[in-house]
Amino acid sequence: MSVVPADALQGAARAAEERHVAGPAELGPKARLWPSLVAVYRAQLSRARVARIPLLFVATFQSIGIMILMRGVVDGGGEARAVVAGSAVLVVAFVALNLLAQYFGQLRASGGLDHYATLPVPPAAVVLGAAGAYASFTAPGTVVTAVFGCLLFGLPMTHLWVLLAVIPLAGAALAGLGAALGLLAPRPEFATLLGQLGMSAALLLGVLPPERMPQVVRLARDLLPSTYGVEAFARTFGGRPDWGFVLGDLAVCAAVGVISLAVATWAYRRAAVR
Repeated sequence: MSVVPADALQGAARAAEERHVAGPAELGPKARLWPSLVAVYRAQLSRARVARIPLLFVATFQSIGIMILMRGVVDGGGEARAVVAGSAVLVVAFVALNLLAQYFGQLRASGGLDHYATLPVPPAAVVLGAAGAYASFTAPGTVVTAVFGCLLFGLPMTHLWVLLAVIPLAGAALAGLGAALGLLAPRPEFATLLGQLGMSAALLLGVLPPERMPQVVRLARDLLPSTYGVEAFARTFGGRPDWGFVLGDLAVCAAVGVISLAVATWAYRRAAVR
């Protein structure tokens, strides 16, 4: 039988009282958005890098093949501008809308969201990091498609620098939509289906000249986020582009991108707590 001195017991009691008065221990500072976004972007980029070659070839060759088919129907003018601009933005839609919807649908079904939920990372950083990583592979394919289309239809390449604004803005709008579809879909199969339907809509409503569409289809075209990126790029093929309309289309694309990414962030929080 061991004997504990009374002063030791009193000292332990005083230490416990001091801890109780001091309150719970302070937590570390919350993770900031920008460092968290960079960390998630690098992690997703290293994972998606394995499939970058198939992504580039499939998305680019698909758009180039569509332009070759349309060459037998469209000769030039405004219709050729719509075909080239729509085919270039279609590369972005293939990755940012279709593949991102599949990725988040599979991530939700496999329990991968639980891993991110345990990390001190804001939900917006997860959505933006994954969207940025997948959209980063679209830039080379978009430029190649635009250059090939200009050579095929005899369009000027003076203002191809506009793609520096079209790619990230249209990519943000479509990536937010794709992430939301994948996170809100009850099953990964539905996420894949919704992503493919969205890409089909971007194909039909973005590549086909709007002059040949019925009025009802034109209204549906105005609701598609990528439409404004297509319009902004197509306007630059003219002899004297109206830069006011170009900036207006890009502004609408940016606003839709902010809204779609906000919806995707909400969908991520909703899916992570279930």
